[in-house]
Amino acid sequence: VQLQASGGGLVQTGGSLTLSCAASGHTLSDFAAGWFRQAPGKEREFVAVISSTGDSTSYKDSVQGRFTISRDVAKNTLSLQMNDLKPEDTAVYYCNGRRSGVVYWGQGTLVTVSS
Repeated sequence: VQLQASGGGLVQTGGSLTLSCAASGHTLSDFAAGWFRQAPGKEREFVAVISSTGDSTSYKDSVQGRFTISRDVAKNTLSLQMNDLKPEDTAVYYCNGRRSGVVYWGQGTLVTVSS
């Protein structure tokens, strides 16, 4: 599966953005899918994940209640709705898909939250 993330940009504190991850080459709903992020000078960290069936989600504690991960089976996409953004959310965001122990990564999309 090939993954293409988009939707990043510059937003003020308290603003919102929606990231999208388009899949090709395979049906994304066959994969557990998630979002990770990497801030400058830091390691890549988990943000959110959704099960292949879409009925289970999990979030990093600091984004719980502000971010929502979802998938659109018809469009074969994964989304991350981000509300009430904070400067500490500034990072390059990556989508991934995981199946049978293999992880596929998309390229990152930069989110910058200004204070």
